[in-house]
Amino acid sequence: MIERRTVLVVDDEPDVLLLCRVNLEFEGYEVLEAADGEQAMTQVRTHRPDVVLLDVMMPKMDGWQVLAAIKSDAALAEVPVVMLTAKVQDQDQIRGWSQGAADYITKPFSPLALSQVLQDVLDTDPEEEERRRQMILEKLQLLRNS
Repeated sequence: MIERRTVLVVDDEPDVLLLCRVNLEFEGYEVLEAADGEQAMTQVRTHRPDVVLLDVMMPKMDGWQVLAAIKSDAALAEVPVVMLTAKVQDQDQIRGWSQGAADYITKPFSPLALSQVLQDVLDTDPEEEERRRQMILEKLQLLRNS
């Protein structure tokens, strides 16, 4: 039997949570949900999902704070975090990549492509992920400085 991967979807918009849940469950994922950053941290600590899909603009704790908390906790640091946000400025993407995000999806997004992005993140070796993150950061910095 194939083990189902668990994804924690963190977003304060119920429609986004529902859209992600329906699409990801259809693709075979077990889906956990959180509507704010505090709930997200409780879910991550309790269930240690295989991947976190994280919005930035949320109440209580924003996505940047959640990302920093996950990456600074030795027990959770290896959990990949994919940012899912309307924050599309270069500086926002640079912040996400530099803080350890595994990928960055901007809203509006294709729900059909969501599963593929998560699968790619889950299939990537952590060392390869770090090389990829550094390469993307360098490119974003170059674009920003030109």
